[in-house]
Amino acid sequence: MRHRSFFVFLSVVLLILFGLHYYLWARLVRDTGLPMPWKAVATCAIIFFGLLIPVGFTLIRTASQSLAAPISWVVFLWMGLSFFMVVLLALGDLVKLPLWLGSLLSGTPVDLERRHFINLLVAGLALAGSGGLSLFGLFGATAGAIQIKKVRVALKKLSAEKNGYRIAQISDLHVGSTIGLSYVQTVVDQVNALKADLIVLTGDLVDGSVKELAAFVEPLKNLSAPDGVYFITGNHEYYTQDVPGWYDWLRGIGITPLENQRVSIGGKKGFDLVGLPDLAARQFGVTPDLAKTLAGRDPSKPVIVLSHQPITFLQAVKQQVDLQLSGHTHGGQMFPFNYLVRLAQPYMAGLYREGDSQLYVSCGTGYWGPPMRLGTASEITELELVQSA
Repeated sequence: MRHRSFFVFLSVVLLILFGLHYYLWARLVRDTGLPMPWKAVATCAIIFFGLLIPVGFTLIRTASQSLAAPISWVVFLWMGLSFFMVVLLALGDLVKLPLWLGSLLSGTPVDLERRHFINLLVAGLALAGSGGLSLFGLFGATAGAIQIKKVRVALKKLSAEKNGYRIAQISDLHVGSTIGLSYVQTVVDQVNALKADLIVLTGDLVDGSVKELAAFVEPLKNLSAPDGVYFITGNHEYYTQDVPGWYDWLRGIGITPLENQRVSIGGKKGFDLVGLPDLAARQFGVTPDLAKTLAGRDPSKPVIVLSHQPITFLQAVKQQVDLQLSGHTHGGQMFPFNYLVRLAQPYMAGLYREGDSQLYVSCGTGYWGPPMRLGTASEITELELVQSA
């Protein structure tokens, strides 16, 4: 069953890739009437980069880290650039549509020279615009500062002793072929500078196995907080199929993984911290079980749940959870991709409330795929818990 589902998924992905690259060829090559040899060069380039995505992903998963890194940069940069090109060309088609409809409805013959000029103009603007947006997004993801986002959360059950309690959240770091040691060290330095009471890592920490990436996440051993450092899985940890290895490695550096587990922070005057595995864990025989994990707890104390995907907040509301901390969405990462993300995740970024339950969704500390951010920023979140008035 799993193999059949994977085959269907792969077929759909390849079909989408083919369609998008055909669209690029149609608008940039066919409709612009490029003369030879430029037509052949452009066609071969689009075919090459179209094939590079599936081939590149295969090589990234099988090649050594030293080879996977340059391949990843080329593949992911093309993904980002082509995404912006498709969006801008589609906007151009929307602008052109009234012109063609007007000619059709009026019965006026199409001015071929005018149409060719407009096609050239739209293609040129799309190429220039996508290049500019890609450079801007590249700077935003790799050279821009990681924001410290300060969020105040009022909890009804919070005791006076814990008023002002601070939690530092790292999420979606995605250490791998384009995010490495220096980036991780920067994150650790910034988090430690906050001197938070508690540090949580809410999933998608790595995109590879312990053997491949342990050296790159070594700075995590220096994370320090009075009440400890806790970790939950994201979906990408399961893609690596090395979750047990990462659990052991993290325990070895003083970070506590939570998998359907509850711990007490601060005793009777504190709160309960619950960690759930990602929804992807169900494919590997582990089921997130919030109700079972909460069973038998003291309901007078606040409970804070770590759950990678914000969509699980729907279940947390039913269980009267006080606060859930999530990531996964990256805030959409690149506008206008955020509109597609909203189709799968009703909670995109920031603080949400449903009754007495609250959810905070981080935009992510790193990025995945294209090393670009547009309309969002990488963040380390500092959550201050206060008593509600």
